[in-house]
Amino acid sequence: MQQPIRILLADDHALVRAGLRALLEKMSGVAVVAEAGDGLEALRLIGETSPDLALLDISMPALNGLDVAMRVREKHPATRVIMISFRADDDYVRRALAAGAAGYVLKDSGPAELELAVRAVAGGETWLSPAVASRLVKEFVGRERRAVDGPFEVLTSRQREVLQMIAEGLSSKEIAGRLDVSVKTVETHRNELMDRLGIRGVAGLVRYAVRAGLVDASG
Repeated sequence: MQQPIRILLADDHALVRAGLRALLEKMSGVAVVAEAGDGLEALRLIGETSPDLALLDISMPALNGLDVAMRVREKHPATRVIMISFRADDDYVRRALAAGAAGYVLKDSGPAELELAVRAVAGGETWLSPAVASRLVKEFVGRERRAVDGPFEVLTSRQREVLQMIAEGLSSKEIAGRLDVSVKTVETHRNELMDRLGIRGVAGLVRYAVRAGLVDASG
C-alpha cells in the first residue's frame, strides 16, 4: 500500500490553517501530520515529524517562511517546501526559490491548483501558480530580449553584415572581398563592433551573433 504524502502546515492565522487542512484532508493519499503558528515552531516540528512536504506562509512571527525554507534545505533536505502567500511579487517568488522552495502557491488559488502543487512537488517537480509563472516568464523573455536587442539596435546595417560574416567564420580578407572594401576597413568595422557591444575577441562576437539569431548555432 502506497504511503500517504505527509504534510506540515505553518501559518500564523488559525483560520487559514484550518481552511488549508480541510482542503488537504479531502485529497486522497494526503495526511496532515503537524501544524505550526510560527516559523520556529514549524522548524521544530519538521525535525520531529520529518514530513514529505512543508507548506509555509512567507510572513510568520519568530522566523519567516524564507528563513525556515533555508534551514529546512540545510538540515532536513528530505522535506520539500511549498510557499503559500498572497504576494505575487516577482521578488518574493525569486527569494522563495533561492531559499530552496520547490513550489509557490498563491492563497487565492483554487483547491484543484493546491492539489496539483502538492502532488507535483511531492513527486520531485517544481510548481508555481500560473499567474506567478506567467510573470516570471515575461520578465525573463523581456530581459533576454533587452540583452540582445538593446545593443543590436545601435549597429549599422553594414556592421550587422560584418558581424554575421565574422560569425560564419570568414576571414577579414574574405569579408573584404565580399564587400569590395579594404581589409583595413573590415578591421575597423570589427573594432567598432567590439566597442559598441562591449565585447572582446572574435569568440565573443560569434556568441553574440548566435544569441541575436544572425547565425544558426547548429550550423
